[in-house]
Amino acid sequence: MAVFKVLIVILSIGYSFGAPVKITDEKLRFNIGYKWPCETTKNIYKNHNLFHSKNIIATRSVIYNDDAIIAMPRFKSGVPVTLGKISLRNNGESPVINAYPCWSLQEEGNCAALQNVVDIFLDPQGILWVLDTGVVNTLEKPVRKCPPKVVAFNLSTDKLIKVVDLSRLTTDSSRLQYVIADYGQNGHVYIYVTDAESGAILVHDVTTGQSHSVGLPQDILATTSKRDVLTPVLIRRPDGSTCLIFTYLSSSHIYVVSTKSLQTGESIKFHDLGQKKAKIVVLGTDNGTAMFFRYEGKSDIYRWDTSLRFVEEHFDRVSTGDDILFATHVTPDYRTERMRALESNFPDFIQGTVGCGVEHTLNTL
Repeated sequence: MAVFKVLIVILSIGYSFGAPVKITDEKLRFNIGYKWPCETTKNIYKNHNLFHSKNIIATRSVIYNDDAIIAMPRFKSGVPVTLGKISLRNNGESPVINAYPCWSLQEEGNCAALQNVVDIFLDPQGILWVLDTGVVNTLEKPVRKCPPKVVAFNLSTDKLIKVVDLSRLTTDSSRLQYVIADYGQNGHVYIYVTDAESGAILVHDVTTGQSHSVGLPQDILATTSKRDVLTPVLIRRPDGSTCLIFTYLSSSHIYVVSTKSLQTGESIKFHDLGQKKAKIVVLGTDNGTAMFFRYEGKSDIYRWDTSLRFVEEHFDRVSTGDDILFATHVTPDYRTERMRALESNFPDFIQGTVGCGVEHTLNTL
């Protein structure tokens, strides 16, 4: 908790804190409901079969002031908005989703807009980094609309400030899944993107515009039965250095690599942190040394202090679930000094049994 409080001070430097508002303390429930720009737009989407509420799910979230920015990947057709915002103000009603930053940036087929947002990352300066794969309907019949990219928004102004084209680092078979932004000791801004199919971590120096791909060693790739989900988390050590802890969902082990070595591309050493007793779904960090995860098919959430060994005795259960809603992301809420878990009935969504729409909660841990 001490580390988390220190980080609140550090990370709030770039954040705009206004007058206190009443924030939902425990569990914010919401379904997919949009704030449409006008009635005409709403009718166009509904009458032309472009809006299917049961095909929409929020999988990633970050908290900024009294709002949550959420990623809604275009896994299936009928998803009008792939990046949205909801209010955390507790008014007793289910919040509606606003397109973020606006509706014009949600247009499919417009490569200046967002096509399929699969991950978002909030950096210490209040910059939101957004991973857009450019491929839509990935669980139905995948269609490439545009090249893959990472875009950055300044959350204090809602302005688009950077676009990073990832085309030259990827192939047609690439599956980009997660993005992390980091500030190097040289003052440069770096982003890391995982490519699960290629077994690589893509590294881009935003300051210089230079990029390179770091392939995972064969001994790491050999520990996974399939290249399914490659999840990294950024760990901030007490000495100020950072590292990436990562694992494939189907891998039997979990690993760490220094971000400094990823940035330079030299003397890169991957270290095995230990063997997993079962498949784990990595959920996020507290922006310090703690990593949150759950076991596949289970809804209980655990916290692991990564300064300790990766063994079960160091896993603290911080949330007991009901095996109906499953967390897909855990993120800090600096206004309340608590962690929040974005939960949904994700298995029902995959199986197509959600009825009218997916249930979501932003649950305080």
